[in-house]
Amino acid sequence: MIKNPALPYRDHIRAVVLLGLPLIGGHLAQFAIWTTDTVMLGRYGVEPLAASVLAGSLFMTLFIMGSGFAWAVLPMVAAAAAEGDEVSIRRITRMGLWLSLLFALPCMVVFYASAVVFGWMGQEAQLATDAQSYLQIAGWGIIPGLAVMVLKSYLAAQERTQVVLWITVVAAIANGVINYALIFGNWGAPELGLRGAAIGSVAVQVVSLIGCILYALTVLPQHHLFQRVWRPDWEFFLRVFKLGVPIGLTNLSEVGLFATSAILIGWLGAEPLAAHGIALQIATATFMVHMGLSNAATVRAGASYGRRDRANLKRGGITVIALSLGVVAVTLALMIAIPDTLVGLFLSDDEPARDEILAIGVSLLFMAALFQVVDAMQVQALGLLRGLQDSTVPMIMAAVSYWLIGLPSAYVFGFVLDWGAVGVWTGLVSGLASAAVLLMARFWLVTYPRMDGAPQSATDFASQNV
Repeated sequence: MIKNPALPYRDHIRAVVLLGLPLIGGHLAQFAIWTTDTVMLGRYGVEPLAASVLAGSLFMTLFIMGSGFAWAVLPMVAAAAAEGDEVSIRRITRMGLWLSLLFALPCMVVFYASAVVFGWMGQEAQLATDAQSYLQIAGWGIIPGLAVMVLKSYLAAQERTQVVLWITVVAAIANGVINYALIFGNWGAPELGLRGAAIGSVAVQVVSLIGCILYALTVLPQHHLFQRVWRPDWEFFLRVFKLGVPIGLTNLSEVGLFATSAILIGWLGAEPLAAHGIALQIATATFMVHMGLSNAATVRAGASYGRRDRANLKRGGITVIALSLGVVAVTLALMIAIPDTLVGLFLSDDEPARDEILAIGVSLLFMAALFQVVDAMQVQALGLLRGLQDSTVPMIMAAVSYWLIGLPSAYVFGFVLDWGAVGVWTGLVSGLASAAVLLMARFWLVTYPRMDGAPQSATDFASQNV
């Protein structure tokens, strides 16, 4: 292994910040797209808001699972770029697009029959019908959406994060304009309510995809990314598949826990579900910052892996964890200091159920403040592990944490002990805490020490699946 000198921590901080800030901005812009839907629908009515929360839970469950192939592209391209292997960069990205499309198409069947699915889950009939009408339109966005995820990973892995940010910002602006027109019927547009929000969601994914493709074709023509893109490349298809499936299932474990929590809270009624959606939106805003840092950790860990640079991998890991904890301190203070103000942003002043939703939402926001630390730590650990293309064991750890600890705890606290929505969120904290401990231990005690015995080619490591 090449012995590289360890850079000072200030250099690592500078590198993570320069790489991470545009990624954080991109995630926050993506979050703004989701938040725009929630805020505008919340002001349109509680029932459309509740339906969008329920529909969004199913959509995001499948979308995040399908994003596993895009997350696999990120460390694989970073390692290939560190080795100067442009051919592998192209092959990895193409097969990431292939796998994402193959995943997206069957999802449409689920979206079109989602009322039946929600009915099995015990949701109210009208709520299930409204959620299905949303998904029958918005669901089409999963096809361009997953392709955008792959192309953003391709760009971010080469540290071209500024363009990722600006593409997402433009998409967020477009989403806001379309929603304002179609939800409320402004500027002469038809008043479509929930369906208007769905149309906006699809449009924004198409805008993002066009932006990513144009950038790749004009700025990185040497990769010939879309030349004969229809031709299969089974070697790299399998490599991306082997790394991406465990990442997707890991994502599914976490997002599935939150989606199931929405279903559990849906049993309590529309008002608790609306409060859950608002509190989750606020918690997600802070999580986007940690996600951006985690993406930076994946890119830098992947590059360190490609160079066999063990010393700087360690310092980079310590740096990103410290930065993430600093963000936790700030966001936790805000959630505790002004929870009613934050929740009130999502509600109309003349909403009849405003006081009930506000009271529940404030309680849930206190719980969100509690899980900030463990949520940040588990996502940083995952980012570092993915940089080293370690995905199978983390998948098992996530499944145990979220489904054998988190979900049963949520049911017990929420319904057996009758703590309601707060009890369900207590279960979320339990699952995230377990994941944080297990994944951090995995990186520092198992995967990081194995750098000394790394195989000769970084791009080959995916097939070994540590």
